Amino acid sequence: MTAALPPSARPLTPDEEVLVDLAARTIDSTTDAGPGEHGVHTMAAAVRTADGSTFIGVNLYHFTGGPCAELVALGAARAGGATEVTHIVAVGNHGRGPVGPCGRDRQILLDYYPSIRVILPTPEGVRSIAITDLVPLATAWSFEDGSTPA
Repeated sequence: MTAALPPSARPLTPDEEVLVDLAARTIDSTTDAGPGEHGVHTMAAAVRTADGSTFIGVNLYHFTGGPCAELVALGAARAGGATEVTHIVAVGNHGRGPVGPCGRDRQILLDYYPSIRVILPTPEGVRSIAITDLVPLATAWSFEDGSTPA
């Protein structure tokens, strides 16, 4: 028995399919790992902003937990002047396709972009899902609540 998808899950729009393709082309052209090998750059992420701009990033693998591709893409978007990120997808090298964000990335997406849609694989195929459905019962964090980041 498979779990039902959350209510926000839906098939990809044409713009979301373009975002997946952008991330796939990026990692295909930048990976430094042969098939079955470990490498420093094995994932790419692409983000779309409210104005339709796109930004990309690749991971920087390191045993200390180097930045995931999603965080690099978010940093590139901000460096490019973006403030409202609406969609994100990460794609693995060697045709692995979309990969869901790790727990740390999910929490960061929820905290900074609570209305973002995440493109990821599901038992029903690749879908676009609201971040709030990927982090149920989460504790939200923000600068406004008086917390200070560690």
